[in-house]
Amino acid sequence: MTDTNSRPLAGRTLIMSGGSRGIGEAIALKAAAAGANIALIAKTAEPHPKLPGTIFTAAAAIEEAGGQALPIVGDIRDDEQVAAAVAQTVDRFGGIDIVVNNASALDITRTEDLGMKKYDLMQDINARGSFLLSKLAIEHLRKSDNAHIVTLSPPLNLDPKWFDEIGTGYTISKFSMSLVTLGLAQELRADGVAVNSLWPRTTIATAAVQNILGENLISASRTPEIMADAALAILTRPAGGPTGQFYIDDEVLTAAGVTDLAKYQVGPGPVDELELDFWMERA
Repeated sequence: MTDTNSRPLAGRTLIMSGGSRGIGEAIALKAAAAGANIALIAKTAEPHPKLPGTIFTAAAAIEEAGGQALPIVGDIRDDEQVAAAVAQTVDRFGGIDIVVNNASALDITRTEDLGMKKYDLMQDINARGSFLLSKLAIEHLRKSDNAHIVTLSPPLNLDPKWFDEIGTGYTISKFSMSLVTLGLAQELRADGVAVNSLWPRTTIATAAVQNILGENLISASRTPEIMADAALAILTRPAGGPTGQFYIDDEVLTAAGVTDLAKYQVGPGPVDELELDFWMERA
């Protein structure tokens, strides 16, 4: 008999965009330890000079964590490649229960200095990629008795002040991901598919944050495990639960009874000195 307490995702299949490193890999490993089959679609077949990990090292870690891994080298921007990834996942594991839209491109350059190639990249990966993977999985999610789509995107905070700090191009792409959540939650409500977003309260200590936003932020960040634990809390909720929600990682864990959030901090400083992520404010 399966131990549903220690392996609450046993027999479930999760497909994720990206996942070769950072928050995505942390979520994949947490779900694998909970018993899930994990399919990853990502372009990172070869090591990046500044970013550790590939889709194959992530797959090996997933297997070591106790899950089954299916690494699929593919581009989330390519319709045929994403369709093939969904088909391979269903062929290998028999269905799809969970979609995690994790892949994302980041550039907070202000509008006049942002090249259109980078603008298009962010829209194609962040907004279109989330829409495409979710869309192609819908027929399989409808067959699951506990289906979830989780997108790593922020609450829709339309206060204009944020545009002083965050580029318009990046904001459009991330809010478009959040609109995917809002729209699909309504479309799939009657099917019992829970569609929600998850976002970190603070910056997360990943290589991408270090390279793009600066190494000095790492000590004021939390580890990717806080997002992984929050994601697992959402994904193990029963079918027909909350949908169309924009969850913040520490709020999810506090609601689940976690009292020690300090264990997720990289540095020893007080919580009110942690660096807030985009669109987050101190209470």
